[in-house]
Amino acid sequence: MSAFLKGSQPTRSNAFSTGIKVLAASASILLLASCAGSPAEDDEGDGPATSGRAADGVLTVGTVLPQTGNLAFLGPPEFAGVDLAAAEIGESDFEFDVKVIHKDSGDADTDIATQSAGELIDADADIVVGAASSGVSFTFVDQLIAAGVVQISPANTSPDFSEYADDGWYWRTAPSDVLQGRVLGNLMVGDGAEKVGIIYINDPYGTGLEENATIAIEAAGGEVSASVPYNTGDTQFTSIVDEVLASGPDAIAVIAFAETASIIPELVNTQGFASDKVYFVDGNLSNSYEFPEGTLDGAKGTLPGNFATDEFRERLLEIDPALTDFSYSAESYDAVILAALAAAQGGSDDPTTIRDNLKDVSEGGTKCETFADCLALLADGEDIDYDGPSGPITFDDNGDPTEAYVGIYQYGADNRYVPLNAEFGSLAE
Repeated sequence: MSAFLKGSQPTRSNAFSTGIKVLAASASILLLASCAGSPAEDDEGDGPATSGRAADGVLTVGTVLPQTGNLAFLGPPEFAGVDLAAAEIGESDFEFDVKVIHKDSGDADTDIATQSAGELIDADADIVVGAASSGVSFTFVDQLIAAGVVQISPANTSPDFSEYADDGWYWRTAPSDVLQGRVLGNLMVGDGAEKVGIIYINDPYGTGLEENATIAIEAAGGEVSASVPYNTGDTQFTSIVDEVLASGPDAIAVIAFAETASIIPELVNTQGFASDKVYFVDGNLSNSYEFPEGTLDGAKGTLPGNFATDEFRERLLEIDPALTDFSYSAESYDAVILAALAAAQGGSDDPTTIRDNLKDVSEGGTKCETFADCLALLADGEDIDYDGPSGPITFDDNGDPTEAYVGIYQYGADNRYVPLNAEFGSLAE
């Protein structure tokens, strides 16, 4: 384990001990995912393709989330979000039992995620939450599509998922990086940067975010002085940092994962670039860095999703008291809640019913913000519109949220970040 991470193994909750209907499960695996879509037609072309999996009275939730790999710091809050949702559903009047099976996603350098996805298919999972990484999700999304299993990523942000041929089986509760890139670019130029350097990971996540940030920077009147990629597994960043600094940037965006633990010491500590001119993104915004005090003082970062309220954090900490980061916890929680509401509205726990009702429970009806309240409305025959702790969600036909918050955070001298403000944006055409 690198110095980048602390306590990356998810802590299992004792909340399940009080859940009447929750069937406990465990395991481990890592991942990052992305994408959804409107249901495809079947072989006769007269309706959506179906899963073929029969209802069994149990909503089986699998996860492919990072316990290991370059996004392992995102695992604990995501696991906690899933477990919290499952516990609350199990304590409600939900007509089905709930079973959770946790698996590791690893990262794009491993085949852990594909193995985990296969194990969850064999275990008759109805939905899979994950992966965190878009690049990882691309390694197993086709497995889930072929098996007719609903995938909901809480953290996939690659724009490539928006039009992926997924037959309606892929969804995500995090917005496309079209939105985060817009917020990041505007933030840097708004802070006075005329020339921006970018260091980014060369994968679907990094290239998509770099592209959209560049568009926003240039639209706001700024210039990208240098944009230099690196590859997963790289450990030496001196030449990359030198190349970016040689372009004379006023600010530098680091679009990276765990490699940030090597990039920042070279950029700030060795080369002396001002920490308050460094900008992070969701892939590396973490409180787990073991840098000398002051290394990140003044640095800012963006993270899709609204700020976690104190009340929601307290509920998560009951699940995992060791949590220090809360990134994508709300999106993970909302993924499970939405799937359960889709099953409740359709009257079945089979994956096809869940898929075909997901969009409807996210839009257009009576607003509700808790599972119990939404379930009561459904029991009364009401159409519902669930808004969760991550935001309004509102899926489009591609399985993307049409509107979302992007939080802006800033580090202090203790190398820990605090919220500044949240930008709300729409991705609807």
